[in-house]
Amino acid sequence: MSVLLTLLAALIASGACAYHRTSLRTWAIVTIVATLVVGLLARAPATTVILLIIELAIALPLLMVDFRRKQISLPLLKLFAKVTPKLSETEQTALEAGTVGFEGELFSGKPDWHELLKQPKPELSVEEQAFMDGPVEELCSMIDDWQITHELADLPPNVWDFIKKNRFFGMIIPKQYGGLQFSALAHSAVLQKLNSMSATVASTVAVPNSLGPAELLLHYGSDEQKNHYLPRLAVGEEIPCFALTGPYAGSDATSIPDVGIVCKQVVDGVETLGIKLTFDKRYITLAPVATVVGLAFRMVDPEHLLGDQEDLGITLALLPRSTPGLEIGRRHFPLNIPFQNGPIRGKDVFAPLSVLIGGPQMAGHGWRMLVECLSVGRAISLPSNATGGMRASVLATGAYARMRKQFGLAVARFEGVEEALARIGGLTYATAALSRATAAAVDRGEKPAVPSAIAKYHATEWARQIAADTMDVHGGKAVQLGPKNYAGRGWSAVPIAITVEGANIMTRSLMIFGQGAIRCHPYVLKEMQALSIADRGEQLKTFDRLLFGHIGFGISNAVRSLAMGLTGARIGETAGDAYTRRYYRKLDRYSAALALTADVFMGVLGGKLKFKEKLSARLGDVLSYLYIASAMLKRYEDTGRPEADRPFLAWGFHQCMWLIQNALDGAIRNFPVRPVAWLLRALVFPFGRREVPPSDRLGRRVAALLTAPNEALDRLTDWVYTTPTANNTIGRMKALLPDVIAAEPVDRKFGKALKAGQFKAHDYLGQLAEARQAGVISDAEADLLRRVREGVFEFISVDDFDTDEMRAFKTRAAEDRRAGGDV
Repeated sequence: MSVLLTLLAALIASGACAYHRTSLRTWAIVTIVATLVVGLLARAPATTVILLIIELAIALPLLMVDFRRKQISLPLLKLFAKVTPKLSETEQTALEAGTVGFEGELFSGKPDWHELLKQPKPELSVEEQAFMDGPVEELCSMIDDWQITHELADLPPNVWDFIKKNRFFGMIIPKQYGGLQFSALAHSAVLQKLNSMSATVASTVAVPNSLGPAELLLHYGSDEQKNHYLPRLAVGEEIPCFALTGPYAGSDATSIPDVGIVCKQVVDGVETLGIKLTFDKRYITLAPVATVVGLAFRMVDPEHLLGDQEDLGITLALLPRSTPGLEIGRRHFPLNIPFQNGPIRGKDVFAPLSVLIGGPQMAGHGWRMLVECLSVGRAISLPSNATGGMRASVLATGAYARMRKQFGLAVARFEGVEEALARIGGLTYATAALSRATAAAVDRGEKPAVPSAIAKYHATEWARQIAADTMDVHGGKAVQLGPKNYAGRGWSAVPIAITVEGANIMTRSLMIFGQGAIRCHPYVLKEMQALSIADRGEQLKTFDRLLFGHIGFGISNAVRSLAMGLTGARIGETAGDAYTRRYYRKLDRYSAALALTADVFMGVLGGKLKFKEKLSARLGDVLSYLYIASAMLKRYEDTGRPEADRPFLAWGFHQCMWLIQNALDGAIRNFPVRPVAWLLRALVFPFGRREVPPSDRLGRRVAALLTAPNEALDRLTDWVYTTPTANNTIGRMKALLPDVIAAEPVDRKFGKALKAGQFKAHDYLGQLAEARQAGVISDAEADLLRRVREGVFEFISVDDFDTDEMRAFKTRAAEDRRAGGDV
């Protein structure tokens, strides 16, 4: 027993030091003292001596820095240099672009929650709120999405004019150039509100403010280019597009075959140094109406007119539409969502070097320019549009489920519908927090490469889930397209967002963990960079410090993961109040588990890990859900910890924990080195998988919040256009919902009398009149039931058409020509 106590004391002391990440010196002192004291008290001198010898044998070589560097670190440095995969230029640029924010803490295994909570609360300025209440509200009142999507396949002229006049295309452009100079949060808010009315309008506004000429000019353009283009872009005098994707290269921009050859050509009688461009691009949003075209191509200088280098690399240019030889093709038709989109081509198109964004000195820097700007644009545009659509679905589906009856009951009462409503509410809360967090990161001056990939992927994937649930709850109402259908176009639009700006399969399997594992890890990137230090002594010194810091980091995460797994993450100091403290502890546990698992995977598989895309995707999922859960907690804190929001927070949080557990389990279960996988499972899941998805009871509480007016629902559906105008069915549904709820007890009373056979009339209005005469209901109650029935009938009705109305114009015209008639 004494031997066991001594050994246990040494292990507990070592474990405590590892858990709290003390220094190596502190670990040695604490462990030796604990062994000595307990060993003497337990009267186990032999065991104590043996343990002390072992501890000193470990500690002394590590504490003798010169000895450690030469005998341990130097051989490992040589091995590390040999096995470390060489990063391609593309990967190197992607890793160096952008910044690391709180996602780095999540990868640390011991997040500093105070760093998160001290970040300023994201809020719109007075000017930005005025724009939301003024021009954005007015633009929403002008939108007829059926007219846009079915009748015109375009925005009507008055909408185009309003967007330009009110500088919607200039939200990111500074005021000195005539733009609005809005924050990323305001940019997000505008897109969310517009998308609650029309995906086509929101996409049209999003693109000029996302990855495109304005963003690129702001960061890299010459003063002359900024002064010329930015004022015109701000007021819509110039409409921009950016041409990157082609038939043979999409997300892999470094493989584009489009080429620009440096040459001289006589222009207007003057020999001009420029580039001869040949390119073929597709899927280019706003191309059909663009007046200025951003273009990515590979620039080559075979005659060495600019210098010794022949292949200069990816380069970006800005071409006026009037450039001779520039051909903008006919329109694409992306899933019946007719935002302007089409191909751009050119063969031997000559342009002077002045068209290069930033001038000739920026030739070859296009990939870096794109990566840096893309992280900002991706963080705002697609997550915001997805969030706006999801928030609109919350209002529409909750109200419809309360109004629509089957078997004499509101469909919201059916548990299957309740389950769908719970997903809609919980996932929307999570996504709203996610898009808010990434916008706030941009406003803090970050270039959130990893969070933007997380936001793009999960916002659009969850939008797909919510669109499916919305369609299911609405049933036939959502299937029949027409002016009354507010759900069908959203369902059509979802795959577009999933596909663009990096298809989601690639984003999940390559980007999130692929960048996050190296960028966010506190040691890996620094260790790789240490290999490039020219001074051998400094290189060894740096590598030694990083190596043993990394080893201690790994041991700490193993201990922390095991300890929090054994205790169910119920111990330890953390942030939060009495309600949320358990949530922060769970995040502490899975942060340690992620850091441990990622280290083991990278250490064992090395460079092969980047080809194990399914493993990378699962670890990326863990990082994503940690980030989303932390964003939800930050939102909850920023809004004053409202008790009414707790069902949304709880549902979203437990869903994230359930998904984290499944992702970790899947990664460990499929790890090819089985003994390592068994050890990992023991450390990460010592008592097995204990997380469960949100309960039915919790889902019922979430569903109830969606089907009645309340403060939590108002917060969840902020930035949705809810004014009950003629063009806004969802706004009118929201306005009617209080009357629907007030009518329910009256309707039950009326229905009871109807079942009892008290009325002779067979029509509803006749039965109401009899109920009023018989005193079953009052005059006011009868008026309420009539008003609700008329209102609900409008919302459950669907459209129908003559066959001629449904035919495309060209089809009718062709038939008329064959019949010899006039068109």
